Amino acid sequence: MLPAMIEPKLTARRFLISGLVQGVGFRYFAQRASARYQIKGYVRNLPDGRVETLAEGPAELVEKFKMDLAAGPSYSRVDGIEEFVVEPTGLFSTFRIER
Repeated sequence: MLPAMIEPKLTARRFLISGLVQGVGFRYFAQRASARYQIKGYVRNLPDGRVETLAEGPAELVEKFKMDLAAGPSYSRVDGIEEFVVEPTGLFSTFRIER
């Protein structure tokens, strides 16, 4: 009998990214990064000029995703990332761009 696959513990983080992050392809960049790390959740622009991301996945992959967000796409400038620990819901089946 084969051992059961052990699911990595799900973690969730909410990131608020500030700087030159709207109008530079940041949401699409985040969506591509989420696919690379198998992160589920969403990304959206906020009225105050920041970008908000909710990321659910294994802790190590969420951290790698955060590092990509900190770098941003080539035309962006990330001045800061606020990180909030949130309870994972497991309700996301994909990572989507919200409008």
